[in-house]
Amino acid sequence: MLASVRSAAVLGIDACDVTVEVDVARGLPQFTIVGLAAGAVKESRERVAAALTNSGLVLPPRRITVNLAPADMRKEGTAFDLPIALGVLVATGQLRPETIVGIVAVGELGLDGCLRAMRGTLSVARHVARSGERMLIVPPSNAAEASLVGSLRVAAPASLAELVGSLRRGSLVPSGVRVDRAGCQPEGADFAEVVGQRAAKRALEIAAAGGHNVLLVGPPGAGKTMLARRLSTILPELEEVEALEVIAIHSVAGTLAEGVTWPGRPVRMPHHSVSAAGLIGGGSAPRPGEVSLAHHGVLFLDEMLEFPRHVLDALRQPLEDGRVVIARAASSVTFPARFALVGAMNPCPCGRAGDPTGRCVCSTADVLRYRSRLSGPLADRMDMHVALGAVPLGELGMCDRAEPSARVRERVVAARVRQRARYVGLRGVSCNAHVSGRWLDAHSRIRPDARAMLLTAARRLALSARGYHRVMKVSRTIADLDGEEEVNAAGVAEALHYRPAVPRFEEELSTDLDRGDQTLVAG
Repeated sequence: MLASVRSAAVLGIDACDVTVEVDVARGLPQFTIVGLAAGAVKESRERVAAALTNSGLVLPPRRITVNLAPADMRKEGTAFDLPIALGVLVATGQLRPETIVGIVAVGELGLDGCLRAMRGTLSVARHVARSGERMLIVPPSNAAEASLVGSLRVAAPASLAELVGSLRRGSLVPSGVRVDRAGCQPEGADFAEVVGQRAAKRALEIAAAGGHNVLLVGPPGAGKTMLARRLSTILPELEEVEALEVIAIHSVAGTLAEGVTWPGRPVRMPHHSVSAAGLIGGGSAPRPGEVSLAHHGVLFLDEMLEFPRHVLDALRQPLEDGRVVIARAASSVTFPARFALVGAMNPCPCGRAGDPTGRCVCSTADVLRYRSRLSGPLADRMDMHVALGAVPLGELGMCDRAEPSARVRERVVAARVRQRARYVGLRGVSCNAHVSGRWLDAHSRIRPDARAMLLTAARRLALSARGYHRVMKVSRTIADLDGEEEVNAAGVAEALHYRPAVPRFEEELSTDLDRGDQTLVAG
C-alpha cells in the first residue's frame, strides 16, 4: 500500500515542500530511504522502527521504501522522522489516509516515541501558513516558536503514541502555547556608568540612530569595550517582521533557547580566533555565521586588528549587500546579514601611539604593519572613526552625571521613527545606513552651504564615492536626532569629523607620533 505525508525542509532561513512517500510491499524485510537523503536522514529508519515498537504500534516485516520528493534536492536533519512514521502507519493500515489530510508534520523521534526539538521550526511554520495547510504538527519544545505565526494552527503532541491516538479519535487540537511579545531589554549596563568619553557616547548615539558602522580607536583601558557593550541599551525594539527574521535565523543555527521569548536586538561578540566560515557562515550543510546571527543588531569585533585580515575582508560584501550567499556545487543558500559593525582597536601594537608622555615603544614600521591589517576598502566602509583618549585617573572616582541609556534611547527611537516614515516606500530600508546613496542625494533636503561644505571637504580629503555618500548618511542621521528636516552645515561638519582622510602612511604617522595626536590613520 502507498501513503503520502506532507512535510517541509529548511533552505537557508526559508522552507520548501517535501512529500514523504511510503510504499509497503511484499518481499524480504527491508527499510530503504531514497531521495538524496543525508546520513542523519538515513538513520531515521532505526529511530522510526524503535519508536513504533516502543509506542505499542506495529512495524510489519515487509519491504518498506521511503521516497523524499523532490528527489533531486538534498535532505538534511532529523525532522523527517515523524512524517516517515506516520507514512508507515498509513501504508500498513494502522491509520486511515483521511486522518492526515491537510496536515504537515515535522519532528525528531526518540527511541521511546517521544518528539524532540528540531531546527528551523519558524521557517517551516511561515512556509506552511503561506501554503494554506490547516495544521502543523511539531514537537512540544518547538510549539512556542511555531505559534509566532498567528494564522497557523499548531499541534504539539508529546509522543508518537499520543499523536496516533488523537488522529484515530479525530481530536487533534492546537497546542494553545503563545509567546509573550514584550520586548526584552538588557539589564545591568547603562551609559551613565561610563565616566567621560562624551564624544564617543555622542558617536554611538548617532550610530544607533542611523544603523552606522563605527570604529573605536584608543589605548587600553580607555573604555572602548565598555562603550560597545552598552550600545544595545540605546537601540530601539525590533519590529514584528524583524523579530521573526531574528528568531528564524537563530532557530536554523540551533542557538534558540527552548523557552522562546520575544527577542531584543542581537549583539554578537565573536573571539578573534573565529574562522571565516564561523564569521560569514558555511559548512557542508550551510549554517548562518556571526554576521547573520547579528541580523538587525550589532556585530562587535573587540581587538579588531587581531582578527586575520582575510577574515575581516570577508565582511566587505555583507556590509554592502546586507546578505550572505553561500554557494555549493549543487545549490546556493542565502542568509540575511543586515547589521551594524562596531570595531575596537589600539592605535599600535603596544597601544600607546600618540601618547603625549612618549611611552610608545613601537617603531614606525611596527605601527604601519599593525594598521595594515585593516584594509583600505574595509576602513572605507566604516561610517565613523572615533578616537578615544585615556580617562584621567582623578576623574574615575568622580560622580559624573551622565545621561542614562533610557534618555538617549528616547532620542534614538524618535530618529528611527522619522527614518521609517521617510523610507516607507523603499523595500528593506528602515534607517539611513541602508538607503542608497544616490536616492538620499536626490531626495534628502540639504542646505546649499552644507552641500558646498561637503563637496569641498570631499575634494580635500580625497573621499571616495562611497565615503561621500556615507558622510551624507551620517549627517542625515544627525539632522534626524536634532529633529531637523534639512541637513545643515553643522551636521555635515560633525559627520566629516568622523571621517579620516586617505592616509599617506609615512608622513602622517610620523606627524601623529611627534605631536601626540590620537587620531586614526586608516588603512
